[in-house]
Amino acid sequence: MTWNPDSWQARAAQQQVQYPDPTALAKVVDEMRRLPPLVTSWEVESLREQLARAARGEAFLLQGGDCAESFDDCRPDAIAAKLKILMQMSLVLVHGTRRPVIRVGRIAGQYAKPRSADTETKGGVTLPSYRGDIVNREAFTESDRTPDPVLMLRGYERAALTLNFVRALADGGFADLHHPEYWDISFADGAHHALEYRRIVDQIRESISFVTAITGMDSALLKRVDFFTSHEGLALLYEAAQTRAVPRRPGFYNLSTHMPWIGMRTAQLDGAHVEFHRGIQNPLGIKIGPAMTAEWLTELLGALDPERVPGRITLIARMGAGNVGEHLPRLVEAVKKMGRRPLWVCDPMHGNTESTPQGYKTRRFDKILAELEESFAVHESLGSSLGGVHFEMTGEDVTECVGGARGLVEADLERAYRTRVDPRLNYEQALELALLVARHLRKG
Repeated sequence: MTWNPDSWQARAAQQQVQYPDPTALAKVVDEMRRLPPLVTSWEVESLREQLARAARGEAFLLQGGDCAESFDDCRPDAIAAKLKILMQMSLVLVHGTRRPVIRVGRIAGQYAKPRSADTETKGGVTLPSYRGDIVNREAFTESDRTPDPVLMLRGYERAALTLNFVRALADGGFADLHHPEYWDISFADGAHHALEYRRIVDQIRESISFVTAITGMDSALLKRVDFFTSHEGLALLYEAAQTRAVPRRPGFYNLSTHMPWIGMRTAQLDGAHVEFHRGIQNPLGIKIGPAMTAEWLTELLGALDPERVPGRITLIARMGAGNVGEHLPRLVEAVKKMGRRPLWVCDPMHGNTESTPQGYKTRRFDKILAELEESFAVHESLGSSLGGVHFEMTGEDVTECVGGARGLVEADLERAYRTRVDPRLNYEQALELALLVARHLRKG
């Protein structure tokens, strides 16, 4: 079927908004089409090749970051904290698994969020739901909640600034494995797993020093890391405006991110999101939950990856603790029956969200861990492989998820509950999960 970056507009589009001024919208979209891309096609292809290795069991994917980025978080300290916790977690996983770790951040573009309802009512007033900084503003006023196309430009600019700083850090010595102490987060000193992490750091430093002394070589490969971006490809006008053909490569690339993903709410086979994503060359994530059927998944894979390109598809399962054994096996079996080999990833966050009597949305550490353990067990029992994890987390000292080694309880949530949408693991909980995942993979 004929495809172009705007062919999705002939399909039904879920989770989109109506902008009140079509002329202003067209002007913004036209300007974004003329702006430089945020990422490059060769970076996209490099990620796809690495994901293909992970699907073969030769690498492991660590994907994580904010549930929804805020324009206000485009600050050097906040960006560095996100990179630090991803580097810490990947260091633990490399040490534990003896496999390369692919680092993919939910960063530099995760500005839009799907919502269950189009409107929100407070005090008898009904206004459009807050759909992320790229669409409208959080304050509950008519002017703030009215979709504003200029916010797409602001999102592009914030993403560019964020990515520029991340690249500068990654290439400028911040990611040097000779100096993993650069990634220490000062307020983690009292963390339950701080000593274990420092032991890993010391072992890695000693190993590198030994190899350098024996060979007389100081490898440049150990002084930088690849770091990729991802976000949900939700706001299709934004995604399409950064989608283009590039010299000396066939097809179109969405150059707003390295790896977009499709959520369950927008995975309709005849819908606009599947239509858009089937035509881009990027590796794609597909979120799959309990409602996903084997037939639906089979048809999605046929539509999105008809040529079965290695590394093209990452299946991100989010079933909820206690549901994995019931729902995941039929999907794994269906994919195996097709002869496909996608990368399977566990997202133990989204299926375990609950609300407290005080109105806080939270997630329990023990349920997050339980879903991970159930997922590993299912894949092992079916001769499959879980090749990655997907976390909503932050490098900051927040209190949004309960449990973990420090034993946060519901009463702690009010101390530092800062998320605008969904609860995130804090630095300590995220590092603890990385240690537990590494132990499991090492045993395997």
